[in-house]
Amino acid sequence: MWWAGVVESGIIAGVTTEELVQVWRDVIRGDDKSWVLFEHGTCVILMEPEEDLAAQAVELLREYGPVHAGGPAGDFGTLDLTAAPGWAVYGHHDDILTYVAPEEVEEGAESVAVGLLGRSKRDRDGHELNAVHVEDRRPG
Repeated sequence: MWWAGVVESGIIAGVTTEELVQVWRDVIRGDDKSWVLFEHGTCVILMEPEEDLAAQAVELLREYGPVHAGGPAGDFGTLDLTAAPGWAVYGHHDDILTYVAPEEVEEGAESVAVGLLGRSKRDRDGHELNAVHVEDRRPG
């Protein structure tokens, strides 16, 4: 696969799970938003959190993570992050974003290259469904 070597043992090359958690903490606005981080950098923000946050996020990512060519699941856009280095790649669900670190792409990479990488990472997370962190910000 063309992204082999970008992700090593479930961790973005050079970026630890703890660093990914901090990126999403810095990027997500609102102290009351619970979210779940998946192995390849995909974050599912839970706007209406249920009892089991991880299970809820897995169900959303199972439905909206895998890429299907020719439909909305293949569409993507990129956001240049200001609260952290890198980009967030979004798709056809507003609350599912995938982080792409600057070291994952060549310097000066165009947004389409960033988006394709983010989409491929979301696809992997959508198939593997390995949650690595749950950020529970529900009151009480």
